[in-house]
Amino acid sequence: MTKRNQAVGAYGERCAAQHLSEAGLRPIVRNWRCPQGEIDIIAWDGPVLAFCEVKTRRGDMFGTPAEAVVPAKARRLRGLAARWLAETGTSADEVRFDVLSVRLPDTGPAQVDHLKGAF
Repeated sequence: MTKRNQAVGAYGERCAAQHLSEAGLRPIVRNWRCPQGEIDIIAWDGPVLAFCEVKTRRGDMFGTPAEAVVPAKARRLRGLAARWLAETGTSADEVRFDVLSVRLPDTGPAQVDHLKGAF
């Protein structure tokens, strides 16, 4: 991954975290990593613990950001969430998996779409 792509991704994650906060969610962890992968954002939405995947694109040439979350990615994120819950001892009555699609137009602010319960 190029430095430019890393910068675009990091900016998208900041936009997504801000969007979540403005929507009333409470982000508690960003970029949790283990050898099996990474969870972009973990946030409380009231009593629901949301594991959030952030996908950022500058255009739709390769499809929408949400289309990048294929079934294999969803399975991996479920496993990562289970590991995070086990390692931290965190419990929640309900967990949810969300996708935040961040589009960066040539001009103007980032556009964030939040798909709750995406998978």
